[in-house]
Amino acid sequence: MEPNTNQTTRRGVMTAGLALATATALPVASATPASATPASPSGSGTLRANRVTTADGVEIFYKDWGPRSGQPIMFHHGWPLSSDDWDAQLLFFMEKGYRVVAHDRRGHGRSSDINDGHDMDHYASDAAAVVEHLDLRETIHVGHSTGGGEATRYVARHGNGRAAKLVLIGAVPPLMVKTPENPGGLPVEVFDGFRKALLESRSQLYREFASGPFYGYNRPGAIPSNSVVENWWRQAMMGSTKAQYDGIKAFSETDFTEDLKTIDVPTLIMHGDDDQVVPVADSALLSAKLLKNNVLKVYKGLPHGMATTHAEIINRDILEFISA
Repeated sequence: MEPNTNQTTRRGVMTAGLALATATALPVASATPASATPASPSGSGTLRANRVTTADGVEIFYKDWGPRSGQPIMFHHGWPLSSDDWDAQLLFFMEKGYRVVAHDRRGHGRSSDINDGHDMDHYASDAAAVVEHLDLRETIHVGHSTGGGEATRYVARHGNGRAAKLVLIGAVPPLMVKTPENPGGLPVEVFDGFRKALLESRSQLYREFASGPFYGYNRPGAIPSNSVVENWWRQAMMGSTKAQYDGIKAFSETDFTEDLKTIDVPTLIMHGDDDQVVPVADSALLSAKLLKNNVLKVYKGLPHGMATTHAEIINRDILEFISA
């Protein structure tokens, strides 16, 4: 699918109600868990929910559903949500015979509310702790938005011998913020404004964001789903304000250029050309030039949250890619 020439402009993104959310590098936490809750034994189709404690004492909640004999797919959620945002994918791929795993990022969802480590290096090492605890191999990693950055760094730095494929959906790489080397990025003032809005009223910000640019509900003729908006708000409010505040810097200022150059596993890049949060021209199109082995799919008119609003399309195309 070719990108629409009428792509979202930087000015449009800035004025779309602080339209961005979803995705810097501090010292790396060890990926090896200091202790862990053992996974409960189960047969095919059994649902399992567990926690693993990382070397720096963070308790990471994860879901582990489906047959242990199935090829693992690990899902990395966007900011400021939780593993619940993958419900439409977890159930779909579990029914297809895959073992599906999704975790709540530190400070998000049901994982520990911790003061520090809210950066991509720690996010990636936390994901590695889950992978190593479950001994996942030949794993397909799927990341949305900030989770796309997390999955990218994980595969680049921890995935050797374990990662089989990578799927990036509306993902933040290579870099969101404007710099001399990234002139097409968004000015840091956009992210400063987002931080200010979060401090003034996190609840109001999240309701407006979910009911507006995230799902494209602010577009003429769009019919917002109240249940989708409420579920987004519920997930966001479960997390720590501190983690979400720090996470803005993580998703906006982390440069994934070298990570992308390093990755050699087959990668599917999926992006809506009406993504008001992570504009396609300065993300997916640039990532495709840096990755060695990739397939780029740009979806006409689809929003940032297309894995929810158009799950049937996204699930179908992911299944086709990972089955090949």
